Amino acid sequence: MKRVSPDGIAPPFARYSHGIEIPPGARILRTSGQLGLAQDGSVPDGSAAQAEICFGNIKAILNEAGMGAGEVFHISAFVTDRSHMAGYMSARDTFLGEVDVLPTSTLVIVSGFTRPEFVVEVEVWAAMLP
Repeated sequence: MKRVSPDGIAPPFARYSHGIEIPPGARILRTSGQLGLAQDGSVPDGSAAQAEICFGNIKAILNEAGMGAGEVFHISAFVTDRSHMAGYMSARDTFLGEVDVLPTSTLVIVSGFTRPEFVVEVEVWAAMLP
């Protein structure tokens, strides 16, 4: 993957890239939105704990496809309040800790999810050459 960061625009203000170019012939994986639902059906309080579950699920999905965080080229995240941004971003930064080329990123504040206890949802796009 190649980072695209044109001169003449402000640099990213967090850990993401403005653009990513995917090489021809790459396998593409897209996850569904992952919520902070633990395997036992519980939902922890707080965006950090929920986001950790989201990224844990995403890691498992990526691993199943033979990929890892380094193959992620886009992250879309949704939180129910600005106060949840820091917890989400902390979990995201941990997930991306060893990644050299940071993915593009979108973060949107939404009014809610399917159940009121959910405060964060995350989905990713990943690509890998066969």
